[in-house]
Amino acid sequence: MRRAELIMAIVMAIFSAYLMSKSAELPIGWVKGSGPGGGAFPFWLSLGMLICSLWIIVRWFMRATPQSRSSHPFLESHALALVFMVIAALVAMVGSIHFIGVYGAVPLFFIFYMRFLGRHSWTSTLTLALSTPVVTFLFFEILLHITLPKGATEELFYPLFDFFM
Repeated sequence: MRRAELIMAIVMAIFSAYLMSKSAELPIGWVKGSGPGGGAFPFWLSLGMLICSLWIIVRWFMRATPQSRSSHPFLESHALALVFMVIAALVAMVGSIHFIGVYGAVPLFFIFYMRFLGRHSWTSTLTLALSTPVVTFLFFEILLHITLPKGATEELFYPLFDFFM
């Protein structure tokens, strides 16, 4: 596990730097009269991801986390099974977006991931699973006017559009 933490942090740092460079090809500042440039959100999110990755590397060298002190193998059978379960859950979530939309698929994924894989409390699980679609809707649909797939649930959103628009 010790090596896995370092390898993933390095890979994520490299990926973050790449995303920052690609998003900087578009304006990343404020464009007068139209708001943030096309590369602003990807750039700043990638910068945040880079900072987090570098912090993980620093903490790895300091041996500040249980993973950085671990002597377990890189991928034991239990960890490998969890990886495949998460991959299957992500594939199911992406596949279900066409039918139940983002606002139905994401909460179901969070419930599975947090409650059944992570063993978090129902309170934490439901708080995140129910608040994430609301925040996502307000941010993308209302603030940025970017429509996300709603699948069969689209009619449920008409009153919300009437209320906010």
